[in-house]
This record gives sequence, structure tokens and C-alpha cells, in this order.
Amino acid sequence: MLTLGIDTSNYATSLAVYDSSAKEVVCDKKQFLPVKQGQLGLRQSDALFHHTAALPELLSQLAKQVDLTQIQAVGVSARPRPVEGSYMPCFLAGQSAATAFCASRALPLIHTTHQQGHIAAALLATGNEALFTSPALVFHVSGGTTDLLLCNGYGSIQCIGTSNDLYAGQAVDRVGVKLGFAFPAGAMVSELAARCAEPVKPKVSVKGTSCSLSGLENQCNRLLQEGKSPEYVCRYCLCCVAETALRMVRAALQEHPGLPVVFAGGVMSSDIIRDYVTQRLPGAYFVPGRFSSDNAIGVACIAAREVLHG
Repeated sequence: MLTLGIDTSNYATSLAVYDSSAKEVVCDKKQFLPVKQGQLGLRQSDALFHHTAALPELLSQLAKQVDLTQIQAVGVSARPRPVEGSYMPCFLAGQSAATAFCASRALPLIHTTHQQGHIAAALLATGNEALFTSPALVFHVSGGTTDLLLCNGYGSIQCIGTSNDLYAGQAVDRVGVKLGFAFPAGAMVSELAARCAEPVKPKVSVKGTSCSLSGLENQCNRLLQEGKSPEYVCRYCLCCVAETALRMVRAALQEHPGLPVVFAGGVMSSDIIRDYVTQRLPGAYFVPGRFSSDNAIGVACIAAREVLHG
């Protein structure tokens, strides 16, 4: 069974085809939204426009590699999170494309959320099928979330920890844009951080499973003013995010001992963060960037599972 996933987030337009029999991604396409140099994102009206313009071309690219007449169901992320009041106009572009695709061929359309797509993509990437049907801690860290979630698959999600102010992805992007990188800046921040061999002692603000990240931007600005190299500041920023996540997870494990821990979301695709955490929390799952950053892979996977098992 082949399913098509469509995700139109605040960062990227993405499509993916998933084969439920082989339990693998057949093909995926992604295009980041264009953001002007120095800016920290797009207005929703602009994001909606760029998604609308990008979807036909990406679908055409997908059709060159996959026979789309074999698609049997479509999944689409309709909103950011599975909570009341969660809404962003950018997801309307994906909904419109998915609805038209399904209506033309009388296919089932599965509505899910961007966050559930991230969770499903991460669970799929672990290769541990049991994680889809058993409790786990999933830390979803991106430009719009720093959420520590108690999950039972992608369908049952309880937020047990989050940031009280700035999200981790926002902090990383602000540091990167200040250094002259294009938005989103996470990949460049991680690349620059890897060039720093100087030891870093992160200072973080964590209380139980809650954190505050607003001070991180100020700390990084102060380090630059003191003459620290951009490489050091990038490494410091990422190590602070890693230490914050580590402390929050350890607090959660005191309440939920023995649960597997999965890190999802674009920020968690950083090698710096992965190495920092896994050295101190052996056994934690970090998945490849293809499955971590904004993508439609999890959405396509959810569509297959809902049609087959829902």
C-alpha cells in the first residue's frame, strides 16, 4: 500500500510517499520557504503563497519517481498540534492540495497534525515497531516547540514539559541570523559549532520538566561582545539546548522510569546535540536529519497506519 503525505509547515513544503508493506519511504521531496536575509521567518500570508506555488512543482518531481496512480490514501498535516485552538494558515495550502488529490480519485484523506507527523517520522526512523504501540518519552524540539511528550504511539500525546518562553529553535535561529546566516539557521550553526574544540560549560535554566530559554540569546550576544569566536558561541548555544533537554528528560524519567526516549524535530538533527546527550544518556534514540527536520514522511506513515489499523 502506497500513501502520500503532505506537510506545509512554517519552514518547508514537503511531500513523501510511504510503502506500508516494505515499511519504508519510497520518495520524499522538500523545499524550504524563502526568507530574506536577516529576517526570522515569514508572515503567514507569505508562507501560504509560497506553499501554494511550490506544491505543484514538488508533486511533479514526485511523479517522475513514483507512479501516483498507485497511491491509495493521502495524509495531510492540518494544524500544528493535536490540541484545541492549534491553528496556522500555512497548513491550508496542504489541506487544499490533499483534498483536491483525493477528490479526483475518491481516495481516503487522513487529517493529522504537524507534531504527530514529527513523532511518527521519528518512531519510524528508530526501526523499533513496538514504539508505535507502547509508551515512550518523545522530545519534540523545533522552531515552534520545545515539548517533552509522554506518548503512546502518535495517537496519544500528553505534554509533560515545555519552555516557559522562547523555543529552542527560535534561540538557535536568532543566534544564527545575528551571525549572518540565512533562516532557518540551525544547520549552519551546527556546522560552525563543529569547528570549535574549546571546552564549553553551558548555563541553563531548568526546573523539573520546564525550562526557560529567553536568557540563552542574551548569553550568546554577551559572549560575542566579549570577543568569543562565532564557532565558540554556536557550540555554546547548542550545548545549552542539549543540557536543557538532558535535564528535562532526566526529571521525566524519575516519574516514568524505564521508558525509551526519542528525540524529534529539526533542532535535534544537530550532531553536537546528539553527541552531547547520548554520551550522558545512553540508549536514547536520535534519528537522521531526513526524519528530524520538517517533512511529510511521518504524515504519510500515519495515513497508512490509520487506513490499515484505524
